[in-house]
Amino acid sequence: MKEFLLDVPVTKEFFYYLGHFGNLGTLPGVGEGYFKFEKPDWFSVRGFVGDTTVEVRFKKEVIDLTMDFVYLLFSSYNPETTDLAVLKERERGIDARVRKYLYGT
Repeated sequence: MKEFLLDVPVTKEFFYYLGHFGNLGTLPGVGEGYFKFEKPDWFSVRGFVGDTTVEVRFKKEVIDLTMDFVYLLFSSYNPETTDLAVLKERERGIDARVRKYLYGT
């Protein structure tokens, strides 16, 4: 697990952006504005809207393959100019390597 300290507070739009790459949910019982994102077999991100930190839990077997993608997602986010097509292409390439490593396919 790693905690990421961000330059600006997390917004709900940031979590919606992450939702393009995996499963996004909330846990209303935890508190207003809590989001959880999961990219199965890769990592999960959890945090509260308005905080400047998020928790990222990596699947230990593939952390070396997926850590750079987390940095890319975080550093590429701009609600007005983010190019999802470029990120999705990178995701596909990494996913092939993750599946090969984990499942031999």
